[in-house]
Amino acid sequence: MKAGTENKTEVRIAIVLVVLAILTVSWTLMRGRKGVPAEASVPSAGKPQVKGTAQSSESIDPRLHLDLLANAEDVKYHGKGRNIFSAAPEPVEIPKVKISPLLRKQEEARRNLPPPPPPITLKYFGLASAKGEQAKAFLSQGEDIWIAREGDVVNRHYKIVRISPNAVEVEDLLNNNRQNIPLTQG
Repeated sequence: MKAGTENKTEVRIAIVLVVLAILTVSWTLMRGRKGVPAEASVPSAGKPQVKGTAQSSESIDPRLHLDLLANAEDVKYHGKGRNIFSAAPEPVEIPKVKISPLLRKQEEARRNLPPPPPPITLKYFGLASAKGEQAKAFLSQGEDIWIAREGDVVNRHYKIVRISPNAVEVEDLLNNNRQNIPLTQG
């Protein structure tokens, strides 16, 4: 196995370069340390500096000063009045709107109206017409299918008033309601 030492001049140049690199790095590090002041003179942020002698535990007064506590308790919070310890928003008071008598009467009249008649559930899906005959409309409701002419009564409930190619006018005989039913596809 070859270690790459066949060319002696290249090996010697590599050794000289490695030694120079080591000397340069060590000289830079040594010169950098001389310019920095000693660590003992740098104040640390984590440790408070104590000047003079430390206080002994005998000089600290362990008694409660109730007058100072009473002053702290008497401080009033003058904010917006909400609870600063609660995450829920303060309920907002919504002022009631005054309704004029005219609007009140209109609202009562609207409430007293009878409910609208139910919609006609027939579907118009086709038209047949022959020369000389009346047009026939194909109507369905669910699975039931009817063929009707104008004037016919469908399902004993709906009267066919008018048939056109795009719609059928149907009258609900029970609720006295007229409605146009458009032609549906499919």
